[in-house]
Amino acid sequence: MEDFPKYERICKKNDIQSLFDQGTGFSCYPYRVVYLFRPTGEHPTTCRLLLSVSKKRFHHAFKRNRVKRLIRESWRKNKSPLYEICEQHTISVDVALIYTATVIHSYEEMYNKTAKVVTELIRRHEKEIQASH
Repeated sequence: MEDFPKYERICKKNDIQSLFDQGTGFSCYPYRVVYLFRPTGEHPTTCRLLLSVSKKRFHHAFKRNRVKRLIRESWRKNKSPLYEICEQHTISVDVALIYTATVIHSYEEMYNKTAKVVTELIRRHEKEIQASH
């Protein structure tokens, strides 16, 4: 399941607005992460992603696009544990990754940091479950 289809991207303005209004966040350099766990209902389980790379930090579009490609690839490779947790608990998660660094990190660094973000999301979900019981 290492793909990144269109339905795993957050595109609608209302979805983005609800993610930032209702979601909670944390920082894990080089990312600022905002996430929202929600029940799936009759919809299939999804882990949707929103990427943001600031024009203020990277003035040239080719650099912003390079960062986004690296993040998308590292997310694609790391998302499966999060998907498993979502399927076990029949929930979906929306995640916004906001790149806050001022330099372009290597793919290995991005991969490791994205893995750390996924682990932290899983830990926070388990903590949320324990708090509700």
